[in-house]
Amino acid sequence: MSDQAVSLPRLNEPAPDFQALTTDGTKSLADYRGKWLVLFSHPADFTPVCTTEFMAFAKRQDAFAALNVELLGLSIDSHYAHIAWMRAIKESFDVEIGFPIIADLDMKVAKAYGMIQPGASDTSAVRATFVIDPNGVLRAMLYYPMSNGRSVEEILRLVKALQTSDVEKIATPEAWQPGDDVIVPPPATAAAAATRGSEGYNTVDWYFSTRKL
Repeated sequence: MSDQAVSLPRLNEPAPDFQALTTDGTKSLADYRGKWLVLFSHPADFTPVCTTEFMAFAKRQDAFAALNVELLGLSIDSHYAHIAWMRAIKESFDVEIGFPIIADLDMKVAKAYGMIQPGASDTSAVRATFVIDPNGVLRAMLYYPMSNGRSVEEILRLVKALQTSDVEKIATPEAWQPGDDVIVPPPATAAAAATRGSEGYNTVDWYFSTRKL
């Protein structure tokens, strides 16, 4: 087992740049400028947990697209292995994988994004997910172990929450869904805290107020 330190990108800073071969040709981070990007890694092609995840992403691709979100997969497998796996998923499960997959044999993208976790494997990417905004800024990261699949619905929900927070300048509570009340930022001064209860919000305490959108 390697004791090599894992370098992770940081939230609210520019996402690591990349240019890589994919099943749709060469792609770079700049290609996604102006769109949200969900970049996600998986340990290996032709493995059962990864297959369930890729099918779930494929089935929700239209829902992501409606939010101006592109999907981009990655594993440390060859370009041709990716193509063969995509074809096998179509033949065996009748699910079309409509998004590109990065062939990261040299592990450049995986290492830049901290997808290689020596405690799990030195040669395979863990189940990492990165949400990058239209300005190329990393907004969220989620890491899962190799043994357990991600919830694609949670990733979709997270993107909706991030976009709502950007537009409305609010925060969202646990398990928030569109249509639920949102959290108003707490007052920044003692004077503002004293008047918060009269501002028309649903205020439980000076620091905890919600409103409808």
